[in-house]
Amino acid sequence: MTSLHVSAPSFEHHRDPLGVGEPEPRLSWTVTTDLRDWVQGAYEIELGDGFTTGRVESAESVLVPWPGPALGSRERRGARVRVHGADGSASEWSDWSYVETGLLEPADWRASAAAPPLELLGPPDGPALLLRREFTLRGPVERARLYVTAHGLYEAELNGQVIGDDVLAPGWSSYGHRLRFRTHDVTALLQEGPNAIGATLADGWYRGRVGFREGRTGLYGDRTALIAQLEIAYADGGTETVVTDGSWRCAPGPVTAASLYDGEHHDARLEPAGWSRPGFDDAAWLPADALPHDAALLVAPTGPPVRRTETLAPAEVLTGPSGETILDFGQNIAGRLRIRVQGPAGHTVTLRHAEVLEDGALALRPLRNAAALDRYTLRGDADGEEWEPRFTTHGFRYAQLDGWPGDLDPGDVVAVVCHTDLRPIGDFDSSDPLLDRLHANVRWSMRGNYVDLPTDCPQRDERLGWTGDLQVFAPAAAFLYDCAGALSSWLADLAAEQVEYGTVPPYVPWVPLMFPPEPTAAWGDAAVLVPWTLYERTGDLGVLRTQYASMTAWVDQVTGLAGEDHLWDEGFQFGDWLDPAAPPDDPGRARTDHALVATAYHAWSARVVADTAALLGHDGDAARYGKLAEEVRAAFRREFVTPSGRLACDTQTAYALALRLDLLDGAGQRERAGRRLAELVAADGHRIGTGFVGTPLICDALASAGAYAGLYGLLLQRECPSWLYPVTMGATTIWERWDSLLPDGSVNPGEMTSFNHYALGAVADFLHRTVAGLAPGAPGYRELLVRPQPGGGLSRARATLDTPYGRAEAGWSRADGRLELRVVVPPNTTATVHLPEDGEEGGVEDGVEDGVEDGGEGGPIVVGSGEHVFSCAFRDPADDPAPPAPPARLP
Repeated sequence: MTSLHVSAPSFEHHRDPLGVGEPEPRLSWTVTTDLRDWVQGAYEIELGDGFTTGRVESAESVLVPWPGPALGSRERRGARVRVHGADGSASEWSDWSYVETGLLEPADWRASAAAPPLELLGPPDGPALLLRREFTLRGPVERARLYVTAHGLYEAELNGQVIGDDVLAPGWSSYGHRLRFRTHDVTALLQEGPNAIGATLADGWYRGRVGFREGRTGLYGDRTALIAQLEIAYADGGTETVVTDGSWRCAPGPVTAASLYDGEHHDARLEPAGWSRPGFDDAAWLPADALPHDAALLVAPTGPPVRRTETLAPAEVLTGPSGETILDFGQNIAGRLRIRVQGPAGHTVTLRHAEVLEDGALALRPLRNAAALDRYTLRGDADGEEWEPRFTTHGFRYAQLDGWPGDLDPGDVVAVVCHTDLRPIGDFDSSDPLLDRLHANVRWSMRGNYVDLPTDCPQRDERLGWTGDLQVFAPAAAFLYDCAGALSSWLADLAAEQVEYGTVPPYVPWVPLMFPPEPTAAWGDAAVLVPWTLYERTGDLGVLRTQYASMTAWVDQVTGLAGEDHLWDEGFQFGDWLDPAAPPDDPGRARTDHALVATAYHAWSARVVADTAALLGHDGDAARYGKLAEEVRAAFRREFVTPSGRLACDTQTAYALALRLDLLDGAGQRERAGRRLAELVAADGHRIGTGFVGTPLICDALASAGAYAGLYGLLLQRECPSWLYPVTMGATTIWERWDSLLPDGSVNPGEMTSFNHYALGAVADFLHRTVAGLAPGAPGYRELLVRPQPGGGLSRARATLDTPYGRAEAGWSRADGRLELRVVVPPNTTATVHLPEDGEEGGVEDGVEDGVEDGGEGGPIVVGSGEHVFSCAFRDPADDPAPPAPPARLP
């Protein structure tokens, strides 16, 4: 018997569709079946109010338009779906899934901003303050929702119970343009009769220190405040609303200092017992100030919040050079410690954090001006006490415990991993343990650098949403995690700040520090290339439609800066940032001409905007930007390319840009440029010679030139600089510099030395697409492109991905001169399979009956859904005796 099952539909990109901001949320579903080559021919959608589409002849199953009337604020609606195959098959109805909107209109908000009185406010990053209020419920409650956000960070409580599992709520957005609120179902926390609601309020990004060096404080305002609206529906049909206003009371709490960078200090003796429960005496507390706020800024989130996602026990307990106790958790993370401790009242335990050790002690210099130090003062409970900071996170692998009372027992200290709770969707493994560890390091770096927004590093006094880092890493990010909703939120901030500042700032949200926001290539191009990546990987045309004005504004601005000759050769540029040849104190001194980088990116973004315009039906724009892209390509060749294909900058990055971005003219130029790139890589001893700009492109550029030996020599190189050198040095995340840790174990002397920086991990996308061979052949993986290029002596590699249509897989193994390729194609999609060419006779083995399919004499093989296995002759040149060592780098 065959089976055909359809999942309950999902809504937009939400994992938890409670309190969404879309009145017409699009629906997606996946199908599982053992029917081969299954294609959807029609669907039916039924909504909980009885609305039904009837049978709709369509193969679409991803982001299908909402079929019924638009939802209003607070509306909850169920949906289920049934599908029909083009072969006449039909599924049963799916399970119901439910979506509920939040407050969609500014007029829905009745809450003021309850702000602690001025006399209680400390300096920025000072004490966290308590807010509370009591109320009485007259009868049983049928439903209750809390809509809540803050100017600052908050943790809300109801009748003594923490509400939700968010961390660092409401996160960091461009508060002057967008402030996200969360919707919580608090029905089960309420009780008939007296109730109490409260919150702890800290400065966070709103009022606390943000940015490097001295940073900035009070960036968004000089007063924190809670904005909360608790809406209660009684069982008898009545309603009641409790809002933040002047009736709330405020007092200091046990958190005496809370800083995102410096850490949290908590004196447990100062916590008023039962303060968030009814009946607490708050007569001595001061009334909160009811301040106005702009409800038009309040928006529902499009992605998940930061949560605690994992805990790690210490892998080893070490003793430092001065006898200090140091815990090694075996993994560099973003998060904090949770301790279980027993001791006398007033005793203080100090927790200090660092990413690496130097001479056996914590290496604190890379933290710059971030103290990364938490303190807990005990209240003296006889049964012990447990504590975890709430308003800070640190980037660390090692933690030093000072003042620990008594013995340290197993379970007394654990590391709590905190980051945006993105759903993991993709993975990679191979026969090389170092390559697998590299891939794991990329994943951990993404986890550590997505604490509500995509940042550069989680440990030092920075942690900013650098646009260039994300631009190069977005393809890898979109394979590893379902990040479309989260990145859509960040792109909304980017677009808003682009309008305000007249350009795309180099990081978003923008913090005015050492330099003004000015246009820079590769960084500002995130406005174009990140939405395009999301479209390629999810099939969501809506993200292009939403960001279109931002995309065109960026290309138009650069067009004006480049002038009539279309060469962007003036103004500040980051260039090929952190070229390995750059000195530690000057990371921007790259070997590749900044103008070459900037002009290449201008051509790339113009081409992408032309393609976007065509998809959106803006035919005039498509023609105009298409013409612009060709003119910039021609200008690039005039200025930087000889007729034979040599480049004015004889660097790995220059050739990678020219080859990967299709800036050369004809097969002759491409062949010469590819050969020269391979020569440069060999002359460098197959060590990497690229920075942030060239690194994501160089492997693809070598592959396009057919230089697979050089490609795998580069990819699997273990000497510095290389991707695997940090792995051999014990790295568990991606480093900012190729040599953040020097071969002798000392820390790079440069000021910028992070050990958790995902940009150079952009190579993971190449591992997925080319080493394993799993790539999108059409937006959203509606078609798979399976084109593995085995080499380097690897005996196997595999990539898996939960595409919008279901699980896909491409994996190969080789032995005895033959290669076997296994491909899993989700229902309602197809795959185009290219078997690797080795120049030998043999072709594809025939045998459809046992699952091995014949592709004929060369050319791609197109297959439908199901599992497919192919076999062909294959010889890896890496199995041959090693060639002579390459010469020293050419001058």
